[in-house]
Amino acid sequence: MDKEIINRVAQSKLITFNLEDYYPKGERRVLDIKDWLYEGFILREKEFRAHIDAHDWSAYQDAYVALQCSSDAIIPGWAFMLIASKLQPYAKKVVQGSLENLETALYQSILEKLDVSDLADKPVIIKGCSNKPVPENAYLMAVAKIQEVAKSVMYGEACSSVPLFKRKK
Repeated sequence: MDKEIINRVAQSKLITFNLEDYYPKGERRVLDIKDWLYEGFILREKEFRAHIDAHDWSAYQDAYVALQCSSDAIIPGWAFMLIASKLQPYAKKVVQGSLENLETALYQSILEKLDVSDLADKPVIIKGCSNKPVPENAYLMAVAKIQEVAKSVMYGEACSSVPLFKRKK
């Protein structure tokens, strides 16, 4: 009982990669165009353009915006393109789809540019729990990027990780 307790996790060379550290700050907004459609289903170009002209686009200043239509209407591609062109001077990023699609697009941009050379030939654990809305696809993108250089990749926490990849010698 006189043995000193040694924290082997703290002494290991294991590097924790936390996707939450790369979460971009900024407001997320959903712009649902359903109310701009006749009876919520039919796009009448003249009325639709009137809604666009009357809308306050400056409300999206420095926001990340997800464009969607929550009704089952068939929306021509130009409609979302027109809205995106109005948002362009204000929003940081615009995607068509849900907030999860938006978060995935943000992480894709970040991870594509991320330099992971400092993880070369090292054991890496991709942290599993997060307090921010990190999309599931971000974990897939992260493992693909990290395993190109890492010695091994695990998922979870250091005390209870799941091995995902180990480079062959």
